[in-house]
Amino acid sequence: MSTAEVAAVVAVVVLVASAGFLAAAETSLTHLPKARVQALADEGRKGAEGLSRMLDHRERVLNPVLFVVLLCHLVAASLVTLLAQSFLGPFGIFVAVVLEVAVIFVLAEAAPKTYALQHPERTALAVAPVVRVLVASLPVRAVTRVLIALANVIVPGKGRAAGPAVSEEELLAVADVAVESGEIDSEERTLIRSIIDFGDTVAREVMVPRPDMVTVNATDPVDVAMEVAIVNGFSRIPACDGGIDDIVGFVFAKDLMRVVRDHTAFASVRPLLRPAVFVPETKKVSELMREMQAKKMHMAIVVDEYGGTAGLVTLEDLIEELVGEIVDEFDVEGPLLEPLANGGWRADARISLDELNELLGIELPEGDWDTIGGLVFNLLGHVPVEGEAVEVAGHRLTAEHIDGRRIGRVSIARLPKPVDVSEHG
Repeated sequence: MSTAEVAAVVAVVVLVASAGFLAAAETSLTHLPKARVQALADEGRKGAEGLSRMLDHRERVLNPVLFVVLLCHLVAASLVTLLAQSFLGPFGIFVAVVLEVAVIFVLAEAAPKTYALQHPERTALAVAPVVRVLVASLPVRAVTRVLIALANVIVPGKGRAAGPAVSEEELLAVADVAVESGEIDSEERTLIRSIIDFGDTVAREVMVPRPDMVTVNATDPVDVAMEVAIVNGFSRIPACDGGIDDIVGFVFAKDLMRVVRDHTAFASVRPLLRPAVFVPETKKVSELMREMQAKKMHMAIVVDEYGGTAGLVTLEDLIEELVGEIVDEFDVEGPLLEPLANGGWRADARISLDELNELLGIELPEGDWDTIGGLVFNLLGHVPVEGEAVEVAGHRLTAEHIDGRRIGRVSIARLPKPVDVSEHG
C-alpha cells in the first residue's frame, strides 16, 4: 500500500470513531432531561454545571454535532469507495457500499447510541467538553448557520422550541417508573398527577353546586343566622336578598358571635355583611387560587354565563384538588365511591367523571357534563325515576336515589361481554 492509501485507511478509522463518538453525544444530549442535569449540578458532579448551560440552548449544540456527524459519514464513505475501487476495480464499489453500511451502522450508529441511551448521564458528562469545543469552532458554527438559513428559506416555518418538549403523559410515565424503582411512593405520584390536572381544572368542577349551598337572607335576624352557622358548622355563609341569584355578601360567624356577646341591637344581618366575590364558572382554579391567596379570600361565588349563581368555591375546595379530601369534624357525608357486594360500585352523583374514570380504570364518556349524575341526565334526556338505568361504554348506570329533580346516587355495574355466536357455531 502506498503512503496515500495508508493515510486514507487511518483517516477512515478516525472518521468512523469520531462519528460514533458524536452519535453518542447527540443521543445523550437529546434524551437527558434538563432537570436531571440540574440535580447532578446540585450534587456537585464535575462538569454538570457546564452541561447544564449547554442544555439551556440545546439546538445550538445539536445542530453542529449533527453536521459534523454527517460530514464524517460522507468523507469516510468516499474514502472507502476510492480505496475499494483501487484494489478491486468496479466490483470494489459494491463491496465498499456493503462494508460502509455494516461498519457505519454498527460502529458509528447502533453501538454508540445504544450505550448513550443506557448511560445518558455518564455519556453526556464525558462528551460535554469535546462538544463545547466543537460548538465554539468558528468554521463549524458559520457553516451550520448558513445551511440552517438555507433550509429555512426552502421550508419556511416558525421552527420548534429548543430541546425536546415533555408532555404530561411523558411526565406521568416518568413518575410511574420512579414508583416502580422505589424513588417515590404512590402518594407522591398521585400528588404529581393532581398538580398536572390542577392546571386544566375550572371552578365549575370543584364548586359546591347551587342546590347544596347553605345561605341566609340579608333580612334574617342575627340569632337565625347564628343558628344556621352552628347547625352547619360554617364560619362563612352567603347572604342573599330575595333569592339565591342575588347574593349580596358574606356573613361571618365571628361577627355574629360578637353581636350576640355585646348584645348589639341589629334587626337583621345586613349591617354585618362582608363584600362578596364573584368568579365565572370557567375560571381556571390555578388562577383562582393565586387570586384568593393574594386578596386573602376564603370563599367566592361562582356565576354562570347568564349571571346566575352556579355555586360557591372555597379555598379548601381548591386545596383538596391537590392533596385530596380534607375531612373535619363537621364532614358527615358518606363516601363518594364505595364497592358493592355484587362487584359493582355506588357513586355519589356529584363525583367528577375524570376522578371516577381514573379510580375505576374505565372510560365513561366526557362532554358538557362534569359528573356521573350529569352523564345519566344527558343520556336519558329527562329526570329519571329511582331504579331507571342506562347503558354506556360497557356499563349499566342506575339512578338509585332521586331527591326532587336531582340524582343523589348512581350504581355502576359492568355489563357482560357479548358472546360471539360464530365461535360456538
